[in-house]
Amino acid sequence: MEYALVVRWLLLFAALWAVALPLSTRLFRRLPGRGAGLALPVSLVALTLPAYYVGHLSFGPVALVAGVGSLLVTSAVAGLDLGALRRGDLRLAPDLDIDRRAVADAAAVFLVAFLFAVSLRALDPSVHAGGGEKFLDFGLLQSLARASVLPPEDMWFAGEPVRYYYGGHLVSILLARLTATDPSFAYNLALAGFFGVLVTAAFELGRGVAAAAGANGRIAGLLSAFFVGFASNLVTAGRFALAALPEGLRRPVAQAVAERSQYTVEQVLAGASNFSYWSASRVIPGTINEFPLFAWLNGDLHAHMMGTPFLLLAAGLAFAYFRTPEEAVGERRLLVAATTLVGALQVVIDTWSFPSVFGVLFLGMVFAPARPWTLFPGRERVRSAVGDNPVAGELARLGGTIAAVGLAGVVAAVLASPFLLGAVAGGGSARTVEILAPDQRSGFGVLALVHGAFLAAFAGYYVRRLGAQDGLGGREWAVLLGSFAALTVVAAVHSFAALALVAPLVAVGWVLLRFADDPRFETVLVVAGAGLVTLVEFVYVNEQAGPGRMNTVFKTYMQVWVLWGSAMGAVLAGFVGDAVAASDVSLPKVDLSVRGSAVSAVGVAFVVLLVASTSVYGGLAVADHADTPRQEETLDATAFAEWWHGDESAAITWLDETVEGNPTMLTAPGTTWSATVSDERETVMYGWRGNPESSLTGVPTVAGWAHEVGYRGPDAYYDRVRDVDAMYVGNESTRARLIEQYDVQYVWVGPGERARYGEIETDVAWLTPVHRSGSVVVYEVEEARLP
Repeated sequence: MEYALVVRWLLLFAALWAVALPLSTRLFRRLPGRGAGLALPVSLVALTLPAYYVGHLSFGPVALVAGVGSLLVTSAVAGLDLGALRRGDLRLAPDLDIDRRAVADAAAVFLVAFLFAVSLRALDPSVHAGGGEKFLDFGLLQSLARASVLPPEDMWFAGEPVRYYYGGHLVSILLARLTATDPSFAYNLALAGFFGVLVTAAFELGRGVAAAAGANGRIAGLLSAFFVGFASNLVTAGRFALAALPEGLRRPVAQAVAERSQYTVEQVLAGASNFSYWSASRVIPGTINEFPLFAWLNGDLHAHMMGTPFLLLAAGLAFAYFRTPEEAVGERRLLVAATTLVGALQVVIDTWSFPSVFGVLFLGMVFAPARPWTLFPGRERVRSAVGDNPVAGELARLGGTIAAVGLAGVVAAVLASPFLLGAVAGGGSARTVEILAPDQRSGFGVLALVHGAFLAAFAGYYVRRLGAQDGLGGREWAVLLGSFAALTVVAAVHSFAALALVAPLVAVGWVLLRFADDPRFETVLVVAGAGLVTLVEFVYVNEQAGPGRMNTVFKTYMQVWVLWGSAMGAVLAGFVGDAVAASDVSLPKVDLSVRGSAVSAVGVAFVVLLVASTSVYGGLAVADHADTPRQEETLDATAFAEWWHGDESAAITWLDETVEGNPTMLTAPGTTWSATVSDERETVMYGWRGNPESSLTGVPTVAGWAHEVGYRGPDAYYDRVRDVDAMYVGNESTRARLIEQYDVQYVWVGPGERARYGEIETDVAWLTPVHRSGSVVVYEVEEARLP
């Protein structure tokens, strides 16, 4: 275990945190805690965006200096009294009051979360190709380490830039360079770092939202951190509950669950002895339903994971806007501008969550007390036109929000245009937005398994909030309950479970935010997540990356989880507060024997039940993870290659350490051999034979994983596959012509190539062996001797 590296990364995070605190405090000055736990994502945005832009000219020390310099200058300016500075007086801003206690709490949460993730990764550090995208993620990291300019060259499509969102890997390689860490170790340390930043951001958001509502902020923050970082869906707890049923009920219930999920009856009935961490992420048929603990246990350094801290940063900015009074126009504009920068970076980190950044801003703005049209010049004319007309006021509010958020989104897209015009616009694979067929929609049971804990908590929260409204009597409750019953019937008839389970969270939340006496930001987070769940039951993006709606749900549900998980802290802290108030005692001395003990017991029991039911998976998964046999505890992501593939590992190490830059390498493509190559469609992804040479070194190969079909279309990819085959087994003139066409400098001949082609003719004048290890030979192409 490389403890010195862990300490080095902790020191870096502490330095980034300290430097960004003035900037974070300035942005979140009106929030409880003043954004102490959001300082790290703030620092990463300020560090990465300038490095990204400069990197298109030169990605190296100059880009790194630009990023660090930008962070230092921005934070220094944020800490100064600008009014005094204009008069030539250099002094700190008098209102820059850093909440040291809040910083200490957030730092403790980060330390625990980071070390927890480091411990998990040390038990299984390998970037093996099975069960995930680790070859893709590590290959991107290595490609950036080799790059002299952005975007990096695609390690699976030599000569072309990557067509994948690589912003999170860019953050990782910048952190690696600041700590002088090799990518083989930086992979797992960056993974742990993103987990720590995510959990700390959830803690900060939950603490601030609860404190603003008068609840206990620390309890709320810890609950938010738990639900984002450790909680799971109800699949595992549901199996234990099923096992407790009488024998006559157990199998019929299991059959009912299996009919509308990805499980067989036997899998549903499997007990703890057959536990697998994997199955809880495959619930809704044809989809992937990940949550953070599963994702970090699985260990991909993937975009949908790395984008989550920045989505919560955007939520924090929306919360700050929500709390800023109307007369503070400059502050509100600053918050919108900051969200624009976060959105621009999010395009490159995780394009799927780019719309959510501005969706959360839209909700925070449209429901904020401050009227959004006051952000624009000419607000006096709008005020006169609106007058006291409530309909005109609502239309002006909606129109102003659309204008402000739309403008911010357009500016963000312009800022991200180097990526959008290259990776997205240049893609050869068609993407269309399509309507989801009724028989493809998620059923009641699977939605309850995936989202049940959240739905129960938010339903109770809505009832609690509606009950606190003075104008809500028996008639209004009857209308609400009747509407819900009618909606449930319609949902059942039309196979639209989300219409009954999730859509009411949007509708009732909207009412509470617009017409309640004290609109609260946790409701904004509930509405945001519910809107995303409902949306993907209507439409999906049809693309090559996954069949049907798989990729849409996969990328969207992680966003839902972190938004809802952050809201859970404030929601459940409210139940705890009600219980304490009913007991007439202070929080540390709860005595259920006093007045209101029944109310207190129910509230506390509800919270305990939710925490316990969502903890079962985590307890089993972490224990199983710790008990898995291993070679050694290390953070070296590539050590597995030496353990299990010694000969090839030696050649890969030689290639990684000896070959500089991005020379093109010829290796067997990421597909199986077919007599009719033009009809070939099977792949060898998700296994060792899936181009380990390029994936573990970043040295680009002519045709790697068939993931490239999703990025460039099948024609472009399989044309290259045929050319690769011809370069290995074609006649000499064809081989030489294609070698020159693709500017191949190294030819790899190992077990994968021999398994695909049999004997390969290498006794030619233009190939010189430069490395041998076991069954692997690497040849260098002598271009001058090509026929």
